[in-house]
Amino acid sequence: MTAPPDRSPDWPQVALHVVTGKGGTGKSTVAAALALALATTGKNVLLCEVEGRQGIAKMFDVDPLPYEERRIAKGAPDEQGRSGQVNALHIDPESALLEYLAMYYKLGRAGKALDRFGVIDFATTVAPGVRDVLLTGKVYEAVNRPRGGRKGNQVVYDAVVLDAPPTGRIGQFLGVNSELAGLAKVGPVRNQADSIMSLLRSPRTAVHLVTILEEMPVQETSDGIAELRAAGLPVGGIVVNLVRPQALSTSALAMVRDDEVAPASITSDLKRAKVDVDAALVASLVDEGRDHAVRRQLEDEQRALVAAEGVPTYELPRLSGGIDRGALLELAQLLRHQGFG
Repeated sequence: MTAPPDRSPDWPQVALHVVTGKGGTGKSTVAAALALALATTGKNVLLCEVEGRQGIAKMFDVDPLPYEERRIAKGAPDEQGRSGQVNALHIDPESALLEYLAMYYKLGRAGKALDRFGVIDFATTVAPGVRDVLLTGKVYEAVNRPRGGRKGNQVVYDAVVLDAPPTGRIGQFLGVNSELAGLAKVGPVRNQADSIMSLLRSPRTAVHLVTILEEMPVQETSDGIAELRAAGLPVGGIVVNLVRPQALSTSALAMVRDDEVAPASITSDLKRAKVDVDAALVASLVDEGRDHAVRRQLEDEQRALVAAEGVPTYELPRLSGGIDRGALLELAQLLRHQGFG
């Protein structure tokens, strides 16, 4: 059977894809799949993480990432034979601050001395606003890298995908100007924050939210969208992740949910299939079917709430085999078919 053609991408002008979501919804998986989906269209992509969990290395089965861009995957060729590559970068605030000091203040060895005395750790802990400026500042540099790179051999990226903090902290993380209001009113740190905010609020950025079809994650997604809009940050799409198979029709689900399925008919069907059957087995199957039907009804209610947000929505299935490189490629293909890229 021929695979359906990919839909035209919904975000062709976006250079920075920020991916957030409530913990446990699979936002890191979606970020990695999105990076692969973009690479399949011939783009060179940088996949960044900022939470210190080394999630990218685990998903792609590579060594823990240093503060250095490393190639971790190549996108599958598209119909025209084009494929890009995915580089990854683990951003930590201490390394970002050292780079910042070297770049703007020419503090090479002196910056490392500050690190030895604990000054950098103190600064990034006591002033979380500065910490977030450093993390997002590195992303900003990658998005705005000149052709040939500042060092001449750096990769110039067509897109950057940021595996960002959860929705509960995304507004604070991206609102670097407000976080610095009482710390840096002028100077290079403030200027960098202003430049970062210009990018984050521009059409070149989209903040995508990942959810699952449960009440709390969907509510947190709605709250996150409201917070982003209030801050003037561009809302992208919603990815509904870990969707269960929908093997039964709406009418069949209603019959099971309303106890309109006759146990005798189930017994007869199982016997025709050469299955040893007794009353306990049939009762267990009916109970499981009812639980499934009730869960599906609740999921459909949450799906309607997601649709009511009025932004592009995409769905990814729950994969039984867990997440590895092959699973990420499968999810990337599904995202491309739905136009998420």
